[in-house]
Amino acid sequence: MIKWNHRSQEERILLNPSFCSILLWHSAYGYLIEKKGALSFEESFLILPFVLHRETRENLPRTITTSIPVWLEKNSLARSKIISRARLLVPFTKEALLFGGLHGLIHFDDGKLYANMEWKKNINNMLKSASDEVRECTKRSEFTGRWFAQSGSTATTLAIIGVRP
Repeated sequence: MIKWNHRSQEERILLNPSFCSILLWHSAYGYLIEKKGALSFEESFLILPFVLHRETRENLPRTITTSIPVWLEKNSLARSKIISRARLLVPFTKEALLFGGLHGLIHFDDGKLYANMEWKKNINNMLKSASDEVRECTKRSEFTGRWFAQSGSTATTLAIIGVRP
């Protein structure tokens, strides 16, 4: 990774590990409330590609009952864009996972990502003063975690989207 002070302003704002780890927290929280389980480590690498890109985020379905294959069929270019963004965002996802883990926001167990629920109140307080776009990113991140919880196994989700661990 490039040293923090040598990164572009856009990268420091959009891809900073604090913000990205909050998005990962929301996706793990969404998975938990939907399935009483945990987001897989592999699926966590799909959260940023789905949520950070405005067009993709805005085109996500409104309910988790819309399956990923149906959504991908209606959004034919989404799959290739998500795959390419997933590759590009791997270092930032790793950095966010490390940051979130070191600060106790998230934790890992048996290849699964868990949201530390002790942070819920602090995150909600922080979001009160956040921009509409930040709140929308966290909302859609939680949705994506819930959506993945309904999509079947990790292998199924990854195969549908067209990525490999």
